[in-house]
Amino acid sequence: MDDRILHYTKEADEVWHAGDIGDLKVTDAIEEITPLRAVYGNIDNDKIRATFPLHQRFTCEGVSVWITHIGGYPPKYNMNTRDEIKSNPPKLFICGHSHILKVIPDKKNGLLHMNPGAAGKHGFHKTRTMLRFTIDQGKIENLEVIELGKK
Repeated sequence: MDDRILHYTKEADEVWHAGDIGDLKVTDAIEEITPLRAVYGNIDNDKIRATFPLHQRFTCEGVSVWITHIGGYPPKYNMNTRDEIKSNPPKLFICGHSHILKVIPDKKNGLLHMNPGAAGKHGFHKTRTMLRFTIDQGKIENLEVIELGKK
């Protein structure tokens, strides 16, 4: 955990983590500052998997949100998420796994897909990134890519 991540955490009403936490010290540091919603990722151990679910589905300010680690992206959704997206699409679908920052509107399913990339110092990504945005009265606004520098 580095101070730049914690700086942005202090500015957030809530932090949403899309998995590959690595160590509960990461989520503990975030939760000391602001509320956290997180899912476990494929690198996470049994302790992290016992603490966080595979999926988080909830509503925030009138926006239905689904966070999961391995979800794919439009139109190439993972086979474990594809049917649910077709039958019960969220307005905002957030996943991680690829470590590649993507924001893609899915007009066919009426949702916005976000992958924040990776903020950590481990993995194959070259630049550490996160996303910041606001949700207000059913609208997702003020989307900002935050680059945390090279890993």
